[in-house]
Amino acid sequence: MKKLKYIFFIFYLLTFTLPVLAQQQRFPKPEFESGYVQPSTQTPEPRALSLEYFDVLVLLVVLSLATWLAIKKRSRQGILWLSVFTLIYFGFYRNGCICSIGAIQNVALSFADPTYAISLTALLFFILPLAFTLFFGRTFCAGACPLGAIQDVVIIKPISLPKWLNKTLGLIPYIYLSLAVLFAATGTDFIICRYDPFVGIFRMDAKFHMVVLGISFLLMGMFVARPYCRFFCPYSVLLNWMSRFSKWHLSITPAACIQCKLCTNSCPFDAIDYPTNEKEVLKSGLGPKRFLVYALLIPLWIAAGVLVGKQSHTWLSKANPDVYLAELLISNPEIKNDPDNIDVQTFLASGKTMETLVQEAEILRGKFYIGSMIAGGFLGLVIGMTLLNTVVFRKRQDYVPHKGNCFSCGRCMDYCPVEK
Repeated sequence: MKKLKYIFFIFYLLTFTLPVLAQQQRFPKPEFESGYVQPSTQTPEPRALSLEYFDVLVLLVVLSLATWLAIKKRSRQGILWLSVFTLIYFGFYRNGCICSIGAIQNVALSFADPTYAISLTALLFFILPLAFTLFFGRTFCAGACPLGAIQDVVIIKPISLPKWLNKTLGLIPYIYLSLAVLFAATGTDFIICRYDPFVGIFRMDAKFHMVVLGISFLLMGMFVARPYCRFFCPYSVLLNWMSRFSKWHLSITPAACIQCKLCTNSCPFDAIDYPTNEKEVLKSGLGPKRFLVYALLIPLWIAAGVLVGKQSHTWLSKANPDVYLAELLISNPEIKNDPDNIDVQTFLASGKTMETLVQEAEILRGKFYIGSMIAGGFLGLVIGMTLLNTVVFRKRQDYVPHKGNCFSCGRCMDYCPVEK
């Protein structure tokens, strides 16, 4: 009888008492005389691995549906409702995380830091949209991206921007991509996630300036369609490249184009190429000589970009907290006595020596030195190729979507009067 009671007591202890204790904090909360209150967690808590894989499955299904609706079904209404689902699920329910756009930084850090292991979920969110885009165009932008969906539903009266302004603003995503990869590879920051204008709206907990930024993009998007997607999104650079090689891409008309021009008024993104007028091309004077000059200038643009990157690496490296702290302590040693500087006091309490901090800062600055020159050279190449593209003309007899810039939203084919 005593053995049964003992066994029952052990069973009760393991079943009820220990799980409760395991959920409590292992160490008591620190007591502060200043009235400090432990803040609540703002970052979304980790999900079960099965739920992360379920997110990947949802993304795969949405990408497949968007591709089918755009290319086979040719249904603008279907794409619209799919984007609404994406906005609800990946936007408000999943709080905009993890997203394919932010996964760029995880991939960059995994290449630069061998100690960092990228999760399979982040890798799949990065690869799957690119794989679909490579074969079917930017169907990810059409119905699978929550950032694009929230902008797409507010388009009211879009205006057409001049070509020169479109091309100039189109350089911003390349700059953003270069900085995002540089900061992620050096372990400095994930700036895509930090300055995402819509994540704060999805989570309903953003700081005031981020709320203003998100609302500003939405208000602008009422007249300049999808401003973030077209002029800021760094992932759009990769999607643009992949889409240019797509074999199966959304087409405006299912049969022969009748030159009705209705599609030109339907696209709010200025992503439709007009038929080529050879006479106007000849009159413009943009012939082989201009092409040759622009082609020869590309190495000079690259060299100039490398030089600018080299000169700016010191300034860019200050974004890293270790580099900034080392410079602060060297330039102002008396700041160690400032009890209100949390960064300095945290460093002093860590027990790390000043020599170690300086050595780590020098290593980081060396990474910025190389990375900044690579980023500068890349931007120089982009500028050179952009200028070269202004004098390249391709013969077109019909109105066709630009493979790189087209979001596969289906508005143009919805306007086309040609029957299937």
